[in-house]
Amino acid sequence: MVSVGDEAPGFNLIDQNNNSISLVEFRGRRVILAFFPAAFTGVCTEEMCQFEQSVLGSKDSDADFLGICADSRFTNAAFAEKNEISFPILSDYTRSTIEAYGVALHDFAGMPGYTASERAVFIVDEQGDVMWKWIGENPGVQPNYDEVIAASEA
Repeated sequence: MVSVGDEAPGFNLIDQNNNSISLVEFRGRRVILAFFPAAFTGVCTEEMCQFEQSVLGSKDSDADFLGICADSRFTNAAFAEKNEISFPILSDYTRSTIEAYGVALHDFAGMPGYTASERAVFIVDEQGDVMWKWIGENPGVQPNYDEVIAASEA
C-alpha cells in the first residue's frame, strides 16, 4: 500500500484517445489520480462527472487530473464521450498500476478472478511523491470533493 510521503509508483498507460500517458510527464506539477472501479456504473459516473465539475471547474486548483480504471480504452472513450469528460481516463487493463498503488479490488462484484480498483484518490506533488490519499471504505463511497480540492492546493 502506498503511503503519504512515498514516491508515487510510475506508470505508462493508454488513455481513451489511445495516447500513452506516463506519470513522469507530470514532474514539476501536481497531479490528482482518481482510481475508480468501472465506467458506466452509477457511483463511478457520478464521481467522474463531479470531478469534471468541481476539480476541473475550480479556479483554485491548478493540478492536473487523471482517472484510472481497469476498463478498456474503448469503454473509457465511450464513457468520456457520453458524460462529456475532458480529462484523460487511463486504462489499466493489466491492473499493474492498481496493484502498485495497493487499491486492487479482487473478485469485484462477485466475479471470481476479476480485479477492479477500489475508489481511491492520490495527489502526487511536483517531486513525484504522494502528498495526500483517500481510499473509500467500499466502492459505493465517494470522496469529499472539497477536501480533494483543498489538498491539491496545499
